[in-house]
Amino acid sequence: MLGGGPHAQVIPLENIPKFANDNQLLPTVAQDAQTGEVLMLAYMNRAAWEETLATGEAVYFSRSRGRLWKKGESSGHVQKIREIYIDCDADTILLKVEQVGGAACHQGYASCFYRKRTADGWKIMSKPVFDPQQVYISKGAPGSV
Repeated sequence: MLGGGPHAQVIPLENIPKFANDNQLLPTVAQDAQTGEVLMLAYMNRAAWEETLATGEAVYFSRSRGRLWKKGESSGHVQKIREIYIDCDADTILLKVEQVGGAACHQGYASCFYRKRTADGWKIMSKPVFDPQQVYISKGAPGSV
């Protein structure tokens, strides 16, 4: 039987996802739990995974900052976890989230995937939800989410 019906197999939680060590980064996709829109791609190490499970809000490992990063720590646009999925190899994470504030992208868009390639070039497919200059400058953290 396919899907998550009453006969779905339950697998023990330990060792999933598969972190080879505490520093390994696994790609993590955030998806809007209601609409299915892909919001962003980030990375989690074991500490980010454990903090996400403990708090119920998305915590990633920021490669640029070299530390854990709670999504929305500067903007207030946190991601509340609704469901968590792991891919078939247990090395990619999918978070279905409620995006607080309506925007996941630090550029002010609902999704980081707001540009579409067309024959004429890249087309912006949505309108910004907020002005990053207003959100980050006023909070003293330009360009961070």
